[in-house]
Amino acid sequence: MGANITTQTYSRTRIIGAGMVGNVLEWFDFSVYGFFAVQIGHTFFPTTDAVSQSLSAFGIFAMGFLTRPLGSIIFGHVGDRHGRTTALTFSIVGMAVTTTVMGLLPGYATIGVAAPILLTLLRMLQGIAAGGEAAIAGVFMIENAPTGRRALSSAIGGAGIGIGIQLGSFAAYLLATNLTADQLVAWGWRVPFLLGLVAGGVGFWVRYQLRDMPEHMSGSTTTPIVELFRNNLPLLLRITALAALTVIGFQGAFIYVAEWLQTVDGVPPAHAFKITSISMLAMTPVSLFFAWLSDIWGRKLLLLAGAALGAVGSVPFWWLMFHDRPELIYLGQAGFVMALGVQFGVMNALMTESTPEDIRCTALAVGNNLAWTLLGSATPLVATWLVYRTKDELSPAYLIAAAAAITFAALLVTRDNFKYELKKG
Repeated sequence: MGANITTQTYSRTRIIGAGMVGNVLEWFDFSVYGFFAVQIGHTFFPTTDAVSQSLSAFGIFAMGFLTRPLGSIIFGHVGDRHGRTTALTFSIVGMAVTTTVMGLLPGYATIGVAAPILLTLLRMLQGIAAGGEAAIAGVFMIENAPTGRRALSSAIGGAGIGIGIQLGSFAAYLLATNLTADQLVAWGWRVPFLLGLVAGGVGFWVRYQLRDMPEHMSGSTTTPIVELFRNNLPLLLRITALAALTVIGFQGAFIYVAEWLQTVDGVPPAHAFKITSISMLAMTPVSLFFAWLSDIWGRKLLLLAGAALGAVGSVPFWWLMFHDRPELIYLGQAGFVMALGVQFGVMNALMTESTPEDIRCTALAVGNNLAWTLLGSATPLVATWLVYRTKDELSPAYLIAAAAAITFAALLVTRDNFKYELKKG
């Protein structure tokens, strides 16, 4: 059934809300872990070496991404064969439950080595639940949008990513401002994780209301993941490369940077979280603007410009942040907001429009999650190690510049189909 029938029965507000709410929860959960990596390290790892604790915490952070491909296969199959809303409903329940349990988990001082083991298991389960969330939500919103509003519809729903990160950053800032360092380690970092249950409950209710909505589904009897690897491997590799700048840039410039500002730049925790909070607040209008522009001008040229800015500007932007003056730090963050805002606002529409409908959920979920697993998951870990080993405080910027070059190359061989109706095949 097509998008026109869907939108006659269900309002666009409800459709966009259903797509957005999961992004809010997913990225609130994942960003909070990154923002509180220092405190989580103190809670779950028995060492007096701050670098080792950060490395251990970011190592488990990466585990949540390593299991995402499995989740993308599971939820991608459900989305392609049983409906987008079914996949999205189960996904948000899994994310809410694992996040809440993580907030209740006792630390090393209470249950010993079981603490980091259970934390790792929960991160892996959380990764499975989140495996298809963002990609399938984007597909769902784009398929149910008019031809001239697809990128903007996706970006509005995708703004949930920025909102989730913003809420996580704001929660971190609020807690760091009102609690002592000891209180943050003892219990403060747990508060945002426990709020995941409330967000998950709201998300489940919103999506369950759309359970009978007619939507795009394939009648093919071929398993989507088999079809993807057997006949569409170049498409899969291209999707992964297209996502490189988004995942490494986000992980480096907006998640890892909170820890970097504290440990390398000497910025107090409250100020570091304030910086990331303001940056992510700016990301939403920037991404919406470029999405709107791409619905008029097309996707490819805008994305190429953003990737080029990331390739040539990452080192200068990071250099600006390696200063005591707040205005220079904010200026460096602004550069990353511009380069990544294009990707967040436009890339999902380009990917969806260039992917066959019968494997669309699986292809986008697997391709994006391979990027998160192979590239993005280890970004904070690698960045921490590079700074420690090379003594070059700008080394995280080299990772982002390389990712931008990969995305730029993939864009050159990608067709822009923004003017065409979405159709099967």
